[in-house]
Order: sequence, then C-alpha cells, then structure tokens
Amino acid sequence: MSERAEPETPQTHIFRSKLPDIPLPNNLLLHTYCFLKLPQVSHRTCLIAAARTYTYAETHSASRKVAAGMSKLGIQKGDAVMILLPNSPEFVFSFMAASMLGAVATTANPSYTAAEIAKQLAASNAKLVVTLSENVPKLHQQERQHFFKVVTVDDPPENCTRFPEGDESGVPEVEISAEDAVALPFSSGTTGLAKGVILTHKSLVTSVAQQMEGENPNMYLKEEDVVLCVLPLFHIFSMHIAMMCALRAGSAILLIEKFEMRKLLEAIERQRVTVAIVVPPLVAALTKNSTVEEYDLRSIRLVISGAAPLGQQAEEALRKRLPNAILGQGYGMTEGGPVLTMSLGFAKYPFPTKSGSCGTVIRNGELKIIDPLTSFSLPRNHSGEICVRGPQIMKGYLNDEEATAAAIDGDGWLHTGDIGYVDDDDEVFLVDRAKELIKFKGFQVPPAELEDLLMRHPSIADAAVVPQNDDAAGEVPVAFVVSFDLTEDAVKDFIAKQVVFYKRLHKVYFVDEIPKSSTGKILRKELRAKVGSIIQRT
Repeated sequence: MSERAEPETPQTHIFRSKLPDIPLPNNLLLHTYCFLKLPQVSHRTCLIAAARTYTYAETHSASRKVAAGMSKLGIQKGDAVMILLPNSPEFVFSFMAASMLGAVATTANPSYTAAEIAKQLAASNAKLVVTLSENVPKLHQQERQHFFKVVTVDDPPENCTRFPEGDESGVPEVEISAEDAVALPFSSGTTGLAKGVILTHKSLVTSVAQQMEGENPNMYLKEEDVVLCVLPLFHIFSMHIAMMCALRAGSAILLIEKFEMRKLLEAIERQRVTVAIVVPPLVAALTKNSTVEEYDLRSIRLVISGAAPLGQQAEEALRKRLPNAILGQGYGMTEGGPVLTMSLGFAKYPFPTKSGSCGTVIRNGELKIIDPLTSFSLPRNHSGEICVRGPQIMKGYLNDEEATAAAIDGDGWLHTGDIGYVDDDDEVFLVDRAKELIKFKGFQVPPAELEDLLMRHPSIADAAVVPQNDDAAGEVPVAFVVSFDLTEDAVKDFIAKQVVFYKRLHKVYFVDEIPKSSTGKILRKELRAKVGSIIQRT
C-alpha cells in the first residue's frame, strides 16, 4: 500500500456523477464492443478519408484482413505492434487488427525523432511497426535492441513489407481475456520520463461505455453524426473519442491527416460535420482566423474540447462563432483510461454546464479532492489534488511497479497531480495543471526528459526546464542552464536535433545555479516566477 493511501472514513468526501450508474459490459473485447452495431450500420459510412470512404462492413472486413496478414507475419497474443501513422483508415485497421489477435497497439507520433522512436520501440518490445515509407529511415538510424519487422501502407522500401492483408478466414482463434492489455500509449503522468500505460480491453470498453451507454448517454452520438478527427489518433483523447466512441455509436469519422485551416474548413462544410473534437489551440484558430467566416459551419451541433484546459474567454469566443453548437469540456489523462470527467451538456437529455467547467465525474466512477500535504479529502469548493477511482483506470505502468505504486494508491485511487475543486453543483473545475508537466498544444512535454538530454552535454553543469505561457501554444518549454561557454542557439540546436518539434526549447536562460530544496528537488515555482518577471520587463 502506498504511504499516502488512507482508510476510507465517513468523513471522506466522494463525488459521483449526476447520472445513475449503468450495467457495464461483461468480458467484451474492445474490437467486439466497438463493432457491436455492425448488423444495423453495415451499409453506413464509417471512415471518410481524402479520396476514400469505407462502410462499417468494409472497415470491419479490412480490420480482419489486416489481422490475418499480421498473423502471417508472426504476430501473436501479447505481442506489441507499433502504429507510427498519421490519421488514416490504415491506423484504424491496424489498431482493431491488433485487438483481434490479442496483441497490444502502442501508438507513436510519426514526427518523433529516431531517438524517441527507438526508446518506445525498446520499452514496448514491439515486434512489428506499421508506418509510411518516409519514416523507415528513422527506424534504422538507431542500433536495434531487438528484432522487429516493418510494414508500410505505401510502396515499401528495401527490407520492408507492404501493409499486410490476408484472407479473413486466416484470423486465428485466440483466447483473449478482458484483463489482457490491448493498448500501450506512452505518457509521462504528472512528471518524469515517458512510461508505457497498460490499458486493458476492460478499461477501454468501460471508458467508452461510461460515455455511450444507458437511457441518457453521457455523450450522445448518433448514427447520423459525422465526427471530426483532425486531432492525431496516436493521442489518447482522439483515439478514445473520435475512434472508439464514434465506432460504438455507428457514426461516420472524418479523418484529417494534416491540419491546414482552409482545407479543414472545406472538409467540415462539404461533409457536414456535426461533432467536432478540439483542443484549445484549435479553438483559438477557429475564433481568431477570419477565414472561418467564409464557410458554413452550422452543421456542428457538439464541440468537445479536451487535452488541456480551455480558458473561459476562448470558450465564450467559440460560442459566438458557433452559436448553434453545444460547447463543453472533458478532462482526463492517459492513465485514467482516459476520460475522468465530461460535460453533461453532451448528454441525450443535457444538463446545463457552466462556462469553464470540465463537467462532472463519469458514471461508475468516483472522484475526491485531497489536500496535497495531508492527503485528507476536502469538501466542495476547496482546491486540492484530483483523485479518481473506477474500473476504467490503467492496469499500471509497463515494467515499473514503483511508478505504478506512486500513481495508484493502496485503495485504488489514481492521483492525477492536477489541482481542482468540485462546486455545489458537482461540476469540476481545474485550477492548475499537473505540477511539472508542460502542455504544448495538448502534447505532453516532460521537463525531466529535456533535463536529462541537457545534462548529457559536456559543457552543461546543471539545468532545469519549466513552462512559459504562450498565446498560440498554451505553454512552451524554456530552460535554465548553468554553463559558461555555450550560446543560446547552441543549446537550442543540441535539443532540437534529438526531439520532436513541440519539445524544442523556446528560450534558454543562463544562470549561476539552479534553485533546489535541501533534498535536491528543483524549485520550479521559483523558476516559473522568474520567467514571469522576465516577460514583464520585456
């Protein structure tokens, strides 16, 4: 049992959904659950890509063919398959195929550097990588720590295989348990280096059911809906809402491979998008870009914002831009399965939702607010660390019992590291994000990872990374560095060569020493305050 776990007492304040709990699906596997509506919607459009569309029947069939092809390549139950793809039908086919085989899909950003991909490949022990030919050179730049096969969805280069498609009859019969892992996204939690998050069939099916089932679904998606999928599917938010929930509802999914404002608006207008899954930077673009006024967006009925808190000003601006749409937020984290709270404005019979609220705790789940110092639970309208409990949370971190115990205490509470409160109407409000994690346009930037890289430079004696507020990105990483013979550009270039674009340093401040506590912990609050004072002076 974790030291911070405490026995529940009558004084413990536990918050639950305004909606009643629902019977949860028993022992259903993820692919089976997502395609439960197949008999009713087989003829309906499922996936819409640039020049291709697939019905539900075609999507299910293609997933089974890919599963058969993966099986021929030797993929078995328990094997990890890395999906290194942009939004595309092949992403969906690969994910569902892995589920059908009892394999585990580990999703990665195609923009990652060779070093970042190598770390995830090694940690997940992936046996197969599904990607584009343009990414293959990055797979071979690093010394392989284990053998894996590479398949490409376009013309395969040397030593690679074409995207696997076999006969549907070739899908082997596999005994898969709902407790088996099905997805392995990587997350930094609230701090530290990226870790594999083990999500089981049970946790993901439960999380989708918490949104989609019952007489009054927490998130009401219809078969007639067209769901916008412009956020990357390798990110748990889009993977869960835009793929899994939409499939369960029998909705159409509009796959946008790359964000370009005018092309996005054209697609929304042409396909009559009804449900838009967004993040705060996209909200800012929709409210500040005058191009939006040239297009008819009146088809949008729901706008679901997540991945990072949406400011009240941005929320009000979007309401003016899309007056016919219901706008609300959700809150979650990869470790949470991922959704922890959701606006009840999205329900079939909606409840009023306050501006700035991220909704109420999901059904069949529990939430409490604890004092970060004492761990005692707090009543309404008192800010503290948000903790959640329920069947949807992760099984744990891959091969990291210590990190798992630090995240989930002995009573089953997942400690999010986020600060918030519950008001008199059971609505949850975030006050501050995770203490150390930096969020660049919804992407996670763990300071520890950048600090680790900085400390590898022979001319850097010490370093610390903190967030700096940014109008476009929300937050950007900046570094404080102890060095006497480096320039700012040299430090920036050193990092830029090793990380994806959103982890690059936007500013380097040279200091004589990094402020630390008596135990050696970086005093990030002091550094954040220093950044703020520097900005005020400039």
